[in-house]
Amino acid sequence: MVVERQLGQEGISRHDLGREAFLEKVWQWKDKSGGTITKQIRRLGSSVDWSRERFTMDDGLSDAVKEVFVQLHEQGLIYRGKRLVNWDPKLHTALSDLEVESHEEQGSLWYFNYYFANKELTTKDGKNYLTVATTRPETLLGDTAVAVNPNDERFNHLIGQSVILPITGRVVPIVGDDYVEKEFGTGCVKITPAHDFNDYEMGKRQNLALINIFNINAEILDKFDVLTQIGSPVTEQIDAPSEYIGLERFAARKKLVAQAQSEGWLEKIEPHSLKTPKGDRSGVVIEPLLTDQWYVKIAPLAKPAIEAVEDGRIKFVPEQYTNMYMAWMRDIQDWCISRQLWWGHRIPAWYDNDGNVYVGRSESEVRQKHKLSEQIRLRQDDDVLDTWFSSALWPFSTLGWPDKTPDLEKFFPTNALVTGADILFFWVARMVMMSLYINDEIPFSYVYLHGIIRDELGRKMSKSLGNSPDPLDLIAKYGADAIRFSFLYNTSQGQDIHFSEKLLEMGSTFANKVWNASRFVLSNLEDFDANAVIDEKEFKLEDRWILSKLQTASRQINEYMDKYELDS
Repeated sequence: MVVERQLGQEGISRHDLGREAFLEKVWQWKDKSGGTITKQIRRLGSSVDWSRERFTMDDGLSDAVKEVFVQLHEQGLIYRGKRLVNWDPKLHTALSDLEVESHEEQGSLWYFNYYFANKELTTKDGKNYLTVATTRPETLLGDTAVAVNPNDERFNHLIGQSVILPITGRVVPIVGDDYVEKEFGTGCVKITPAHDFNDYEMGKRQNLALINIFNINAEILDKFDVLTQIGSPVTEQIDAPSEYIGLERFAARKKLVAQAQSEGWLEKIEPHSLKTPKGDRSGVVIEPLLTDQWYVKIAPLAKPAIEAVEDGRIKFVPEQYTNMYMAWMRDIQDWCISRQLWWGHRIPAWYDNDGNVYVGRSESEVRQKHKLSEQIRLRQDDDVLDTWFSSALWPFSTLGWPDKTPDLEKFFPTNALVTGADILFFWVARMVMMSLYINDEIPFSYVYLHGIIRDELGRKMSKSLGNSPDPLDLIAKYGADAIRFSFLYNTSQGQDIHFSEKLLEMGSTFANKVWNASRFVLSNLEDFDANAVIDEKEFKLEDRWILSKLQTASRQINEYMDKYELDS
């Protein structure tokens, strides 16, 4: 995103550069920003083994990614299919549910009249139409049904009948489904399985067709793709209303509402509070869209990961995260692992001119395995893997896996993982699943989940928001000791910190006191011999008191460390 933003300031896009040149620029940016990050960590005093620094795109880690992808595919746990995904119209990529943020906003509820196909049919109050309520008028063009609750006495006699869609003139059925809330709107809802996740589930239950009306920019297509069911190929294409072709979704909404008003089938508009899904990186409204993606069949991987927590092999600190982990894992959906980006691990799959798909560690392996001659042209999949796919392998890929290295033997599994609570599902759960699947071992015994440092408004810090202070500037002003102490002192288990420089002033004052006390002690050690053997019998009362305090403090520190109460 940063590199694309830089290119945008020059008036060019990644497509103008081409994939190879664009990736070259991203690597340059990675070297620059990655170097800055490690410099900051070193200056903060992190005493890690810097000889073992790894990056997820390193050659060895890339080999591990290919190996796991191929293994999962060969065992039927990775598949490719057309599914409804969270689509980011700005970044042109699918997003996982975890990459979508829900924003409370004030919107509208539009009420439209759909007239019955049977001219003699009426509702119980004598109307020859149903009024449907929707928060997304533009998706009317892709409706494939109207639904009512089968227990709703106002409308259940209409189940099995049909209505005529405004604008397109298509005839769609009236279906009964328990999902419909009798109290919402009028009790009648339009169903657009190709552009709404709840409608998609209802469409599967009711065996409804799916009609895709948008392109990747969330603009109205000139021809709509029709699928008889999810996973099936496009069975036909129908013409879009000519006056809507090419309109961006919100422009189409405005035009459709105006047309409904002028033609008399808009009943009313009401203010309505709703949760709007937006991409966590782009900030644009997410569009549910039918696209071809790669998926991991996740239920077989989740089962042993649930058992590892149930039987106590893995423990979470704070304990509250155990229930969050279990709830998410038990309701887990297949994982969409493909992204329509250029930066990342490219999916190890190749296509021939007939659309056949071959998965392998390399093109040469694919040709050899499937006995494909050099005359058959192969094209590698353009998509890359979700970054969390490679991150899920981190506990063992960084140690040399798939080779049985001494490091792997010594350091896997490890004792504890310390990470942010905000990536419990992004990263922690996926490391547990992959480690158990690949190695039949848990990756770690304890997971300490700390809060995150937010700005004074409670927002996450990020380069894109520009609300993240440079640690190097803070170190220059307050010192690394003051910063480390301030954050530890203010870090309650699992709680976020709202950052302001006032936090560091207290740490700076304390660090000064320690510094001055140390200077005082050191200035009085002229005749001190550190190697001298002192008989305990010679200890004075104050010596024994000081040693007693030291031993008590040491014991308490170990106890608090064992309980991960780092601020105590």
